[in-house]
Amino acid sequence: MVRTEHSIVGQVYAAKTDSEAADALIGQYIGFIRSETVKFTHAALEDGHEDELSIAMLAFYEAILSYEKTKGAFLPYASRAIRNRLIDHYRAEKRHGNVVSLHAPAGGEADRSLLDTLPDTRDEIGTFEARTASQKEIREFGAQLANFGLSFSDVADNCPRQERTLAACRRVLDCARANPALLEKLVETGRLPMSELAAGSGTDKKTMERHRKYLVAILLAFTNGYEIIRGHLCQITRAKGGEGK
Repeated sequence: MVRTEHSIVGQVYAAKTDSEAADALIGQYIGFIRSETVKFTHAALEDGHEDELSIAMLAFYEAILSYEKTKGAFLPYASRAIRNRLIDHYRAEKRHGNVVSLHAPAGGEADRSLLDTLPDTRDEIGTFEARTASQKEIREFGAQLANFGLSFSDVADNCPRQERTLAACRRVLDCARANPALLEKLVETGRLPMSELAAGSGTDKKTMERHRKYLVAILLAFTNGYEIIRGHLCQITRAKGGEGK
């Protein structure tokens, strides 16, 4: 799955400047676009929702143009773009007095449209998508950790507990982020580039070796758009602890 996301990112970057590549990518993911549209409309597209599909396709294309690796995995990013564009569409319809019923039950009142309850519905969709995106990232990240012989429990057990050690790990991370070639070397070789990171960060090799599992995990989180995982790990690195090595 990790390689699949890398492949998508490559296709997206190619599609930014190549209209044919963009068309091909949209065609490849038309099933995804349809699914996201149905998720929002709560009705089959054939039941008068062809316009919504067109809007979703446009939003997918706009997501291609605006996407950057720092914004996380592409498909969750595109999903949010589609949802936001459809929300804007229905708000515009409402302002012009042309409210479109989405045939979604709302509080047991059949005559209420999705638009009438849009804020609550939007929150539910957002919560669902955030949960789905989290689960997907966890599966992908777990698979990549397994390639290094690591598990989530290994990383948790190896997490630094003391502020001085956390600061040292932050320096290693900063060094790796400033030198993307080191992150690439980690992925390609399956080994932490200890000497280069130690020299670049000023961190003692013994400290790095004691927390190698944690360092591998947090560096991997910056190699493939793991926005949710990355945020969690960075919160850990910001945690306060006692003094020590």
